[in-house]
Amino acid sequence: MTRKLALAPGRAARTASARVLVRGGTDEKTGEALSAAAVAERVAWCAALVQGMAGRLVAARWNPADLEILASGRDAAGRPLPAQAWMGLRRLGWAATPPDGVKVNDRIARMAQEQAGRLLRSALWRDALTTAVTGTWPADPAKRTPEEWDAVRAAVSGGEHLPSAVIHARTRQIARYLQDHGRLPAGVTELEAPPRVPTMLILAAVDRQQATIERHETDSRRALLRLQLPDRPDPHGYSDWSWVAVPLVLPPTVPAATILHLPTLRVSGSRVMADIAFTQQVPQAHRAGHVVALGIDWGLNTLMSAGTCRLSLDGTITALGAGAQYRAGGVLARQHRLRRQGEALHAKLDRYQQLASECDDHPLTAKAAVLRDEARHVASRRSHLNDALAWSAARWATDQAIAAGATVVYVEDLRSMEARGMGKTLNTRLSQTVRGQITEHLRHIAAEHGIAVVTVPPHGTSKNCPRCLAPLRHCRSPEQPTVAGWKWARCPGCGWQGDRDQGAWQRIAARGLTHQNKTAVSRDAGTMAVRAIDDTLEARAVVAPYASGRDRSKTGATPRRSTARRAPRRRAAPSPPRSPCGGQRPEGHATPARRLPRAVTRDQRVNATCTQPARCPHRARGAALGAGFHQNAHATPPQRERDPSIPQTRDS
Repeated sequence: MTRKLALAPGRAARTASARVLVRGGTDEKTGEALSAAAVAERVAWCAALVQGMAGRLVAARWNPADLEILASGRDAAGRPLPAQAWMGLRRLGWAATPPDGVKVNDRIARMAQEQAGRLLRSALWRDALTTAVTGTWPADPAKRTPEEWDAVRAAVSGGEHLPSAVIHARTRQIARYLQDHGRLPAGVTELEAPPRVPTMLILAAVDRQQATIERHETDSRRALLRLQLPDRPDPHGYSDWSWVAVPLVLPPTVPAATILHLPTLRVSGSRVMADIAFTQQVPQAHRAGHVVALGIDWGLNTLMSAGTCRLSLDGTITALGAGAQYRAGGVLARQHRLRRQGEALHAKLDRYQQLASECDDHPLTAKAAVLRDEARHVASRRSHLNDALAWSAARWATDQAIAAGATVVYVEDLRSMEARGMGKTLNTRLSQTVRGQITEHLRHIAAEHGIAVVTVPPHGTSKNCPRCLAPLRHCRSPEQPTVAGWKWARCPGCGWQGDRDQGAWQRIAARGLTHQNKTAVSRDAGTMAVRAIDDTLEARAVVAPYASGRDRSKTGATPRRSTARRAPRRRAAPSPPRSPCGGQRPEGHATPARRLPRAVTRDQRVNATCTQPARCPHRARGAALGAGFHQNAHATPPQRERDPSIPQTRDS
């Protein structure tokens, strides 16, 4: 089975992954059927061997000299190192050895070298940044001068496009080390401990002698994974290894015409999750030549405000509609409640550890272990909530672009934004918004439809008018033009007024359309971005007012119709059928039924719904009818037909 995809003209290859739960397997040596727990146990034994071998290799090479050799990209003979991490370490002679008395094959050592090589290569950039910051250490670490900023950016590779928040974070870390040790660190190896090796099996680093995966001949939703696993936690010979066949059920997100790659197995308790990678053909996204673009502006409670703009042949840019909003105030409020809970747990845990450090058998040691598990559980809940919010927002933005026929999505780049001067709570909320995660998921989903995602500079998107680029005056609401606020914007020049976020997404889309020939494509990651603003192009990034044809404004009394048409009498009109949601009918009142939340009518989907009868008192209000993963996340639906299976309410 070939692993290369033949591409058609105008198509590109897209590699994605789908997570599948392993539900059992078969031992091919004995023919015994293995349960999911038995497969998880044997995978955990193999992953523990790989983790131990990789951990010892990383700890042995965690020094400035070895990192410098790896950063050079050359072996002892001067030849360039291969792209595969395990092959590069073998070229350097860095071997991964198993414990004494344990026998593993060469492919197990290859997986350990792959994990160690990836961790060591990921530390190279952090080491270069640490060396650049320490080499240009400022007189006042809390506030650099413009000359010191230029010096540190010149010392970092690609520092002209590096967010200032990254440099600030590394500077604070080095300042704490300087305060504790009285000197600057020599590199990242002194500043950080050796990275922790995760418990997983990277099967992509092995060949058919260790693992294979094949799709079913007739059913494209099924696949068979075969791999060698140990029969005991400490195998003494090759006889303690056997082939295990694991059937997998692929999710609907994996198309039939794709090429499957060997997955990565992750152990989570008594379960094994397989991240199956697959490659498919998608329309190729272009960096320029766009006519319709979707602009996205970030917010706090209104997480995203988006709308489309069209570029005409004469260079005129017009807005298509009033845009839409993705409001996630309830989800973000829950996220910050979990953050405060985690901060309280960590503060109490630090106090317990401080008190228990004086005595080995202190009674607070057991309580500290309980608090540590609770803090880990709260952190996991925050991570899952952020991931669900990011996927939902990215899916909504892609749907908006598809519905409007946009070929590009322009997002303002807020990586360098540092929240200051707005209070401790608001600064933390702004800093911990999942904007970067949403952008990554948006690139992933939009690539399937051939839609390009481009980041643009955020300077002046909310400050200037989208019609004339004049500075805006902000107030609380249109009814209170003299009350200070930030939600409503008014232009003193052309007279435009509207929501601040509405004007921002128009500015972002217009700036992207005029600067699309300046879009740069990253060589390593393939991401697209507009690096700088051109003053000449920015002067043309104005949104023309919507021309509706003739003037329809009311100037006088409404003229009478030439032919008067009598409306039918109320009792003579046919009575409509009784609505399942209740309400009033022409012949009188009806017993009002149970009102559903407005989020039910939103165009969102869920994976798990209630299977109880319709009149079950325990039926979920929102999730059972498609309110999304959280009832407090409301998204404006795209312009398309509603699902007929979702009942309409009086609020829709």
